[in-house]
Amino acid sequence: MVPVSLMVFVVAGWCVVYLTDTLLRSSATHRISYESWLASRGLMLSPFHVRWQTTMFNRLFAYCARINPRALHLWFSSGLVFGVAAMLGSVLLLIRTLQQTYAQMTTDNPRIGAQQTLQVVVPGFNLPTSQLAYFFIALLLSGLVHELGHAVAALREQVRVNGFGMFVFVVYPGAFVDLFTTHLNLISPAQQLRIFCAGVWHNFILCLVALAFLFLLPLFLFPVYSTGGGALVTEVVQGSAADGPRGLSVGDIVTGLEDCPVRGVEDWSSCLAHLAHAPQDGYCVPVASLQPSWAHGRAFKRLDGTMDCCSNNSLTDLCFSYMKPPGRGVREREFACMPVRKMVTGTRACRGDDDCAAHSHAASVCVTPSLENQTRFIRVTHPPNTHMLFVGYPPHLQYAVSLTNFVPRFGFLHLDLPVFLETFCKYVVSLSGALAVVNSVPCFALDGQWMLNALLEATLVTVVTDRGKRELIGFFLLLGGSALLAANMALGLWMVTAR
Repeated sequence: MVPVSLMVFVVAGWCVVYLTDTLLRSSATHRISYESWLASRGLMLSPFHVRWQTTMFNRLFAYCARINPRALHLWFSSGLVFGVAAMLGSVLLLIRTLQQTYAQMTTDNPRIGAQQTLQVVVPGFNLPTSQLAYFFIALLLSGLVHELGHAVAALREQVRVNGFGMFVFVVYPGAFVDLFTTHLNLISPAQQLRIFCAGVWHNFILCLVALAFLFLLPLFLFPVYSTGGGALVTEVVQGSAADGPRGLSVGDIVTGLEDCPVRGVEDWSSCLAHLAHAPQDGYCVPVASLQPSWAHGRAFKRLDGTMDCCSNNSLTDLCFSYMKPPGRGVREREFACMPVRKMVTGTRACRGDDDCAAHSHAASVCVTPSLENQTRFIRVTHPPNTHMLFVGYPPHLQYAVSLTNFVPRFGFLHLDLPVFLETFCKYVVSLSGALAVVNSVPCFALDGQWMLNALLEATLVTVVTDRGKRELIGFFLLLGGSALLAANMALGLWMVTAR
């Protein structure tokens, strides 16, 4: 949930801004000078909205528009093709997302929600407040690149750019360009399409660049960070199952979970998923080490039907089950409350006594922790320390620590630098891709509206000669696209906040 203090701070800040603006505008002494100051700096204020516009970047846009005109024409023509394809693709994607959302509403299967390509993002609900900075910076960067595409494409088609601006609505940042409408109406529909499609085209390119950077990050950081040698712990949640004197610490390198090798974060996740669904491993213990006194604990059933034999609430003992060794009467399953660390330190994992016999010359038995359903006992290898022993639900261990693939080669390097770069690139990919999809939708007030209108003018002018009929066709298509987007947003918002 969003911290109450953060919400109060945001609302209070906007109230102070709006109150100050109202007082200055109503003041006979300061009104003229205040409004002149706002106008000279291109500022506009309204409730929960501040906007800034300038012409200082017009020369930069003009310079970019003059770079290799032939290459730019090919570039923005490619953007036109992508924009038209994206318009159709975005509609199909929204229909698919709506179906997935409906399916998620009518089932409790969490995998359906995880399969959704598009999701409504609400800070504090499905966006951690600790990652708000990544979100807003990536959103602003995606918006800037989007508007840069519009501005350069417009100048390339001889449309004047009146200015460039940025805004903040509540807490969400954004950007815009102001184009000269008269020039825009005079050019051909194909030229208009190059301009209108340039924004989503540049968002798509930014998405590809961020993906490439994310993929090549190990190569870029190779001189100072190594990968493939384990997963480096960057954070341990205080009070979690991984915390404590014999738990994990920041800077530890995890190299294995039981017999599953861990070379990176992906292996860590896949090993935990495997251990969560696989039967509990046992451990080969010499028969001679089984003390008779351990077997005298009386076994009893838990509520879920599993067996327990430790009634002393010890934090160091655990109930193990094993088959009575040969030569001691009828072979039957016995239970013993044993000191867990002594039993599993330096022992081989097993599924049965045959596994122990194949790898040991001494008589050994396979002892298996007797745990509740879905609970697992896991040895976490993080040399040079002794194993961390975990008893619980495997996903809890995954959420207890933060890990990275990158291990610093030098002590002065910060552990979080690769994490920052990885996380930021992932947000850029997600948000820039989302902007490309959403702005491609034929919806009122989005780029898709102007893209659709220009496309209809370019393709239907010989088929539907009456301009009014073409506008009517466009209106109903926009109405359908707007309804589709609104339905996705409304249901997605409800799924995130109300469920």
